[in-house]
Amino acid sequence: MGKVTLPRWMRDLDNPKAVGRHMERLDTHGVSRRDFLAMASAGAAASAFAAAAGMPNVALASGNGKLAFISAFMSNEYNQILNGAFESATKALDFSYTGLDSQFDGERQFNQFEQQVTSGVQAGIFNLADGGTIRGVSRLAEQNKVWVANVWDSLPWFTPFEASDYWTLYTVPEEFEAHRAVTAKLLAAVTEKFGGGDIVGVTGTNGNLTDLQRSRGRDDAFRDFPKTRLVDTLPGKWNREDSLKATEDLLTRHPGLKGVVAQNDDVAQGAIAAIQAAGLRPGEDILVVGADGTSLGAQAIRDGKQLATSGNSPAYAAAILTGRIYDVSHGWVPRASERLLNWRSLTVTAENVESYIERYVDTNGLDPFDYRKISKVLHPDDWDPQAEVFPLDVDKAWAGVDRPASWEYPAPYLAARDNGEWDQLRAEYADHYKIKFDGPSPHKST
Repeated sequence: MGKVTLPRWMRDLDNPKAVGRHMERLDTHGVSRRDFLAMASAGAAASAFAAAAGMPNVALASGNGKLAFISAFMSNEYNQILNGAFESATKALDFSYTGLDSQFDGERQFNQFEQQVTSGVQAGIFNLADGGTIRGVSRLAEQNKVWVANVWDSLPWFTPFEASDYWTLYTVPEEFEAHRAVTAKLLAAVTEKFGGGDIVGVTGTNGNLTDLQRSRGRDDAFRDFPKTRLVDTLPGKWNREDSLKATEDLLTRHPGLKGVVAQNDDVAQGAIAAIQAAGLRPGEDILVVGADGTSLGAQAIRDGKQLATSGNSPAYAAAILTGRIYDVSHGWVPRASERLLNWRSLTVTAENVESYIERYVDTNGLDPFDYRKISKVLHPDDWDPQAEVFPLDVDKAWAGVDRPASWEYPAPYLAARDNGEWDQLRAEYADHYKIKFDGPSPHKST
């Protein structure tokens, strides 16, 4: 391994006056001296290791750079909550912030990113309108040394390893098991209450990766409940208005319906409205489940109108993604197994909805996560993922999507999967997982 020499400015960090000069030069407004020293030490160590290991050199940036969240659409509650959580997370980590709405237009989303790059953005985080956009986004990010990460939709069989180090993370909740679990709650209740019956699905957008994953989980649940049948589906396009219209159509086609599996909680809200408009009682005549754990979804469960949701907490996406951007922009280098991640959702029902609402809905001004403690730079010893986090398995995530004939597993992915790094990461993250996802806010006084 070659000798690595620290830059001169790193050698005088034990001098308070020198630290002050460096902080002023780097424009670290809002960063404490302690955090600056932690960042500098971690950044130097990571950069030295990367250089010695022959890894690509990536630019460091000041802690108060600009982060942009470029959403597929801000019209549903999930993205509105996520946008608000990004505002809180970026404030906690001293980024300036902007949230943008692409109105479900992939070309517009790419153009918005181009504009942000031109304006000097440090990082762009995406909820993609079109998974294919990630190719162009990744190229632009590498060319301009801008960090990118994304949640939810992406391009199957295209990974950060085939892009560049600047696409630092693709992360989603583990959707197959999560949506299977809420569907099973519905089918068990329909079997118990009605002796079985016909079920419909109100989906998201046809071809969307998350929609495909949730549909697979939904369909698999029916194997265990032979007295129930999935008789029809229509797209609700992830919003209440289109879902209301889809559910009205499904109620007309199948007047004896007993249950609706909605692909998210905004879709569930549309289904509930359609059921009520038809003179029926959601939660009594027809049972409804959703996904995502939005405020309205949780309140509907508390009010008896919705049976269950998969509470992945919109705010958690902001927590894990903002923390990642902070760390990589301060020199930390993720392992291969940390560039594709899942987190575990909580199945929310009447039994646990009150505690979920206290943590994630009626918060009394308390953030649901400690956004600084998720950072490995700021908390090198006691960082906390604050959820069950584990490597994303592409074969499970993209099951049912044809793999391109020329596609091969990236070498870093294969090595991490096969040499024990996945197991090491699971164990390490589990050991650091102290602030429980289903517990109270870490900011709540005991």
